Amino acid sequence: MNALTTIKTTFAVLFFQQIAFSQETKKETPAEVKHTIENCVNHFDLNKATKTKVGYQYWFADKNFTEENTLKMSIVEPGKSTHAPHHHPEEEFFYILEGSASFFLDGKTVVVGPNTSLYCPPNAEHGISNAGTTDLKYLVIKKDLR
Repeated sequence: MNALTTIKTTFAVLFFQQIAFSQETKKETPAEVKHTIENCVNHFDLNKATKTKVGYQYWFADKNFTEENTLKMSIVEPGKSTHAPHHHPEEEFFYILEGSASFFLDGKTVVVGPNTSLYCPPNAEHGISNAGTTDLKYLVIKKDLR
């Protein structure tokens, strides 16, 4: 193979790889879910909440309903946390609704109150715990990397 043919072949391969990797594939919602106004409006119902060791959680939208984002409310009893600091490939937001939260991010900790958002970048070690004397209530917004 001469040099010009090699260069053309290399450019063709790179061009087609670029096309293949730049095509974004849309994640599909599970086929059985039909979104309607009735199931797209979700009022909190304590009877549908899941009890945990430290309080409870309520899924407003989980990965079985959404195309890629999830929304959960966590309620944590005073002095407790849902789990130890951890990390994962998805970014994550917490939004404090009520109470006092101790937020850990990559070795540093801050205590915050209601109407505060907390961002966890991908793969950053993070954790949240109840730093107050009343229940901590917060939203968790996370992309589902199916």
